[in-house]
Amino acid sequence: MAKWGQGDPRWIVEEREDGTNVNNWHWTERDATSWSKAKLQEVLVGIVVENEAGRCETSELKQVEGEASCSSRKGKLIFFYEWNIQLGWKGTIKESGAKHKGLIEIPNLSEENEVDDTEVNVSKKKGDGEILKDLMKTAGTAKVREALGDYLKALKTEFTMGMILPTKALTNQELTVKRKLSENALQASSPVALGVKIPTVALHMTELFDTTVEQLYSIFTVKDLVQKFSKSPAVLEAEKGGKFQMFDGTITGEYIELLTNRKIVMKWRCRNWPEEHYATVALSFVPTLGQTELQLDCKGVPICKEENMKFCWQKQHFEEIKCLLQLITLNG
Repeated sequence: MAKWGQGDPRWIVEEREDGTNVNNWHWTERDATSWSKAKLQEVLVGIVVENEAGRCETSELKQVEGEASCSSRKGKLIFFYEWNIQLGWKGTIKESGAKHKGLIEIPNLSEENEVDDTEVNVSKKKGDGEILKDLMKTAGTAKVREALGDYLKALKTEFTMGMILPTKALTNQELTVKRKLSENALQASSPVALGVKIPTVALHMTELFDTTVEQLYSIFTVKDLVQKFSKSPAVLEAEKGGKFQMFDGTITGEYIELLTNRKIVMKWRCRNWPEEHYATVALSFVPTLGQTELQLDCKGVPICKEENMKFCWQKQHFEEIKCLLQLITLNG
């Protein structure tokens, strides 16, 4: 038995008020699936390659199946990811102006393989345009692998922020060095202009749901239902001025207005948006014959995040809510 005051420091908890995962010894796990789908949409759609013969662009994330997670044990991060991805691409032959479309398939993006060894298959719909297919198989494939590398880098840095807690091993001397380095970097960097206007865009989307206005409204305002369709923990204070957090903190915001079974207005942001920038999202619930029409109006979306925003609402909200409604119906 260890003497008093000489115990293994990995188990000492009195120096943290919450006593949580001291020295990062205990196993923790975070689901990165929803975050990854949004990030893959962001990095893979809009890739452009061009040469003297033609121009091609990845235009749509048609399929993304799989999962991802990050675990922490003994101060080390362990990543698991396995994805089957299908992208649509389109291209134009410069000489003739002819347009062609095709697919890019990534059957197995996983931690078992290096990104440079990841299989990327390019195909094209019937007809001419082999010159565009060749462009996508060479320069396009390289750009896709580069984008996959960006996703993995973000998974291991951006997503994991806060998973490894400070330990006693980080001495005061180390903290002083870090602080001085930070101060020097700030002095050397150029001043950042405050209040710079961010180019934004407005979105309007509508979707029909086979349910009542009351039930659809509750799916956006009841914590348990939000967690079921988002398949992740949520924080929800469904009242004016109340905060919300979804998809493991990827989406955060505040309720501006709630008109029961009629309308919800929110300040809304995604984690990778410019800091402190929020869009205004208004959800209107319109009863129709045997269904409910959801009208989404969004203002202030950073123009570079427009496609990502559409994907987020169509795939991660509308389609997942429909799956939840089917499950509720089946369970009676």
